[in-house]
Amino acid sequence: MLDISTAAFWIAVLQIIAIDIMLGGDNAVVIALACRKLPDAQRKKGIFWGVAGAIILRIVLIFFALQLLAVPWLKIVGALLLFWIGIKLLQPEDEGHGNVAAATTLAGAIKTIIVADAVMSLDNVIAVAGAAHGNIYLVVFGILASIPIVVWGSQLVLKMMDRYPAIITAGGALLGWIGGGMIVTDPALPTDLLAGIPYGKTLVAIVGAALVVVIGKTLAARAKMRPPVDLAIPRPKDISKDISQ
Repeated sequence: MLDISTAAFWIAVLQIIAIDIMLGGDNAVVIALACRKLPDAQRKKGIFWGVAGAIILRIVLIFFALQLLAVPWLKIVGALLLFWIGIKLLQPEDEGHGNVAAATTLAGAIKTIIVADAVMSLDNVIAVAGAAHGNIYLVVFGILASIPIVVWGSQLVLKMMDRYPAIITAGGALLGWIGGGMIVTDPALPTDLLAGIPYGKTLVAIVGAALVVVIGKTLAARAKMRPPVDLAIPRPKDISKDISQ
């Protein structure tokens, strides 16, 4: 358990807030899309109850994730997932909100927000569980602290990410750092694995952060250099014209 008076507690809180900002920016887009057809009088209610339901669901999911991370080898699996999530974060952005339908009723909007958040929350849940070190109170505190930033400040955060790509790189490195720390604390590994290495856990975390950034940047550069594929094919009448000639 982490003590609120320690630096480790507040570092973990800042990590959780950073994770929610980096991985939770899509939530504001989903909320806006789900509520855009509601009357003005119901829009605020839809946003409030949708966000409240999504937050409660996320805390429940993270609670179960914290319990699962105590099972041998699952921290290693979770760390590998974090590496993948961090690498994916550094890739060119892919808009994936076209399938979020706008609801015409308050209940429909709330349901859409909660369901969409549950589907999109896997990466966030794993990352927060890793940063929380098994402390559910820390999870709740970190998520509650990040709510106003994610919901009301998400547009500003997204603009800052577009203007300063280093923020996204730092987010990927953070996920790699947490993943590296998770690996060496897996119950399946000997507790004295890094006993003879000064700052062993920190070194592994640094390696994890560097690994995510290097692989992510390399794949992103390759994706930008890849020439576009022309999928256009001649129409039937053009083919017949060519054959006749």
